[in-house]
Amino acid sequence: MTLRSLTFVIGTGRSGSTALSRILSTHPDVLSLNEYMASVGDAAFPEGPLSGAEFWAALFRPTPYFASMIRSGLLMPEFLYTRRPGRYSAQSTGIPALSLMVLPHLTDDPDGLLDELRAAVTGWPGRSAAEHHEALFALLGARFGRTAVVERSGYSTGWAPGLRQTFPYAKFVHLHRDGPDCALSMSRHIGYRTITLIREIRERTGVEDFAELTAEHVRSLPPDLAPLLAERFDPALVRDREFPLRRFGDLWSELVVDGARFVDALPAGQGTALAYEELLDAPREELARLAAFIGVEPVPRWLDGACAQLDGGRRGAAAKQLTAADFEALKESCAPGTRALLAR
Repeated sequence: MTLRSLTFVIGTGRSGSTALSRILSTHPDVLSLNEYMASVGDAAFPEGPLSGAEFWAALFRPTPYFASMIRSGLLMPEFLYTRRPGRYSAQSTGIPALSLMVLPHLTDDPDGLLDELRAAVTGWPGRSAAEHHEALFALLGARFGRTAVVERSGYSTGWAPGLRQTFPYAKFVHLHRDGPDCALSMSRHIGYRTITLIREIRERTGVEDFAELTAEHVRSLPPDLAPLLAERFDPALVRDREFPLRRFGDLWSELVVDGARFVDALPAGQGTALAYEELLDAPREELARLAAFIGVEPVPRWLDGACAQLDGGRRGAAAKQLTAADFEALKESCAPGTRALLAR
């Protein structure tokens, strides 16, 4: 497999990105890594050399906050493993990071594939994290007969600069969706409601990494936030809370501005943008353009099947479902991101 064909789809999430992962997974040459970065995170990219066993430990350990959400009864639709549970459980063993969302996207037997990968990876020699990830991508590519790797995680814009530094040859696709529609979808998604609360905890305590939190930090938090740091918490603290829509419009704008700035600054040929609405309007043309960018053929049979998977029923949801006043307020909070997209 040629690792020069490595592409990351970045964006806000709630922008048709999960559907795009499904579509890409049906291409005969594409290894679609669904929520890989969201699963392994920064812990799988330490500095210095790692043995194969150390690298495997980073891939195997449960993702801490996802584990806490599952134990608390907050199941995101992206948690594929929980839909068809195997030998691992968040309540006992913990669900391995690779197993929760990545491997079930590739196979109906994620436990079996995890065993295959463990047998290979733990014996690898010491090398950098980047080289280990490249070797893992190559191993999975060979396993499934795919030659182009496309990683796609929701809420992934923040990882882009680090990924660029780690994989300087990689390509990036900035996937985006209409601001009010995307922000409204975020406001109803348990993951983005949780993200909003995590951001609030960081703002109140002044820490970037929860590992830096002290007991004093936790005591300083209000009673509706502090419990979220426990291994298990009342799901109503996230599920039933009232959130101002503006907070999600502000989040969308922040992520879109950062994503547009990052991709637009890349060398020619390494970055492109993909609008969800344009994908709905002209799916064959946009998917063919995406295939060419990734470095695979726009196979007609693939295009036929991909077009059938796209559903434009959620377009314009914000204008249809919100009052005029709420819609205008949400548009205003999305204005910085909208301007960044129009400036392209």
